[in-house]
Amino acid sequence: MASLRCFLRSGKNAVSAGLRREFHRTPPAAVQVTVRDALNQAMDEELERDERVFLLGEEVAQYDGAYKISRGLWKKYGDKRIIDTPITEMGFAGIAVGAAMAGLRPICEFMTFNFSMQAIDQVINSAAKTYYMSAGLQPIPIVFRGPNGASAGVAAQHSQCFAAWYSHCPGLKVVSPWSAEDSKGLLKSAIRDDNPVVFLENELMYGVPFEMSEEAQSKDFIIPIGKAKLERQGNHVTLVSHSRMVSLCLDAAAVLAKEGIECEVINMRTIRPLDAEAIETSIMKTNHLITVEGGWPQFGVGAEILARIMEGPAFNYLDAPAVRVTGVDIPMPYAKILEDNSIPQIKDIIFSVKKTLNV
Repeated sequence: MASLRCFLRSGKNAVSAGLRREFHRTPPAAVQVTVRDALNQAMDEELERDERVFLLGEEVAQYDGAYKISRGLWKKYGDKRIIDTPITEMGFAGIAVGAAMAGLRPICEFMTFNFSMQAIDQVINSAAKTYYMSAGLQPIPIVFRGPNGASAGVAAQHSQCFAAWYSHCPGLKVVSPWSAEDSKGLLKSAIRDDNPVVFLENELMYGVPFEMSEEAQSKDFIIPIGKAKLERQGNHVTLVSHSRMVSLCLDAAAVLAKEGIECEVINMRTIRPLDAEAIETSIMKTNHLITVEGGWPQFGVGAEILARIMEGPAFNYLDAPAVRVTGVDIPMPYAKILEDNSIPQIKDIIFSVKKTLNV
């Protein structure tokens, strides 16, 4: 009888131990989300959260967006909040700025930022300057968003990077995300911001999947504007870039790591306000700086970063001149071979790193 009780007791303990083990599960794997879907999620969540938010632009409604960023939103929210416009950027950008002045929170989509040139008076003179000119009485909570920079095979008039253009202007915030997490968190922050935000996406990144953490999948997830992100630790050289060029920097860093060169890669995320502190902190560690951008060299994002570093405390930590890797100083050619030679490639970054480190 005693042995039977002992057997039953041990069996009971085994069962309870088994039940306990069942609850010790591995954490769920991060979900793969494309940049396109991350932007769509961000707009969907903010449209649902705040009835003042609406989207307007060419083909954003019935066609689901030229790049399908607004897919499903028209069917969900209807004509009053997802609005197709005529092909007149000056007109619908002006409508969006007026709506922001009246208390709404418009998202104004340009099919490409090259077309924002048609509306630059509304972006700069009407949106960027009004908050200051009204002594802070009239906020302009508007987001201008769309693809920016070089795509593929679209030649000179559809391949410009406007990061330097718009970040030159006080009154605007300029955001340039890289990953799906960047895109979602920064777009939500931009929509909630009371300042006009220029949100520069990249067409070639739309279909790229990224792991998205459980935290980023939450409707409350936002990324503060003005904070860079350290994407890769290193101690030999700092690579600073934004948008698609972050991918190239990480690829170059992986190649160089096999040769014993460890690159620290900083994803700027925001062009204005510029997170100079993150760059300075990295330079004090690596003692070398290279900026990488798809835009033209003259008065570019890299030029501004180099000027800030020269004027700031990190300059004394540099062991070699800071270097820029940029697009070539010509209008974008159409021919594929010429296009490839007009924008930075991984080999250009590797060459600049080795030249800077004198190896």
